[in-house]
Amino acid sequence: MKKAVVSCFLAFGLIFVSQVQANDVEALAKSKNCLSCHAIDKKLVGPAYKDVAKGKDPKGGKITVERLVNSIKKGSMGKWGPIPMPPNAVTDEEAKQLAEWVLSL
Repeated sequence: MKKAVVSCFLAFGLIFVSQVQANDVEALAKSKNCLSCHAIDKKLVGPAYKDVAKGKDPKGGKITVERLVNSIKKGSMGKWGPIPMPPNAVTDEEAKQLAEWVLSL
C-alpha cells in the first residue's frame, strides 16, 4: 500500500514539475515576444508551434532542436512563407529551451 502511495505522489510530482517547467518556458516565449507572431495551435504571422512540432516544414525539411535554435537565434526566411522571422535576442540556453518546448507540443 505504501509503495502505491509513494508511486502516486512521485508521478504527481513529476507531472507537476514538468508542467511548471513548461509554464516557465511559455513565460520565456512571452517575454521574448515570440507569441506576438506565433501561437501554439493556430497560424498567426508565423506557423503554429504545433505545426512546427510535427517535425517537418512545408518544404519537407526536417526540424531538429539544433535547426530550430539556429532559426531562433539567427532568424529564418522562406520555410513557412514569405514573411521572415527576425533574429531573436536570446541566449544559447534560452534558444534551446524554447526549441525543445516547441518540439514537445
